Amino acid sequence: MLTVIGIGPGSEAMMTQEAIAALEEAEVVVGYKTYTHLVKPLVGDKEVIKTGMCKEIERCQLAIDLAAQGKNVAMVCSGDAGIYGMAGLILEIVAKQKYEIEVRLVPGITASIAAAALLGAPLMHDFCHISLSDLLTPWAVIERRVKAAAEADFVICFYNPRSRGREGHLAKAFELMAPWISADRPVGVVKAAGRKKQEKWVTTFGEMEFSQVDMTSLVIVGNQSTYISEGLMITPRGYKL
Repeated sequence: MLTVIGIGPGSEAMMTQEAIAALEEAEVVVGYKTYTHLVKPLVGDKEVIKTGMCKEIERCQLAIDLAAQGKNVAMVCSGDAGIYGMAGLILEIVAKQKYEIEVRLVPGITASIAAAALLGAPLMHDFCHISLSDLLTPWAVIERRVKAAAEADFVICFYNPRSRGREGHLAKAFELMAPWISADRPVGVVKAAGRKKQEKWVTTFGEMEFSQVDMTSLVIVGNQSTYISEGLMITPRGYKL
């Protein structure tokens, strides 16, 4: 059995009961080192196998091989395993290599949901997720998606918005959106949602300070109806009040 677990943003309080139970049942826990550290209090003396950044294929292959040996394996992923996580890669490898193992997927609270709850209610109407990481997706494709989402007036949740390797990607995304978004459009940022160093702030499209954003941040750009009240973002669903 291989269980792919979304552990949420980081705190046990934001993990589902199903995720906690799956960790308790597992014999071996596999994951990126930061994520295995987050679940350390729940793992006890179980075998833990951790790998570093950019070792996703190796990590998934190892978990699959262990499950094929008859072990009960848990692969832990931040947020939801099916949203920029390892669920898809696990299923691709199992299908391509024709493994006969059971794979179970356990959902988790993804970063956009955790961030939205801290910022108010910005996701009350249609929204989309866009990752600004071009490690696996060509930047030209990302640019098209950013412009299309802005023109279509989606609330936009930006994952992987800025890092040392791509410091200018978020600023470039804002430039691409500028023809359709006014300077006073609300924007919310949450860093390390659900973790000890959690931070949040609400600003506007025109006053956005990119230098404060890092790899642990989630940026939410409102739609044309989104407004700020008492420091919180609100996107109306359309009810007549």
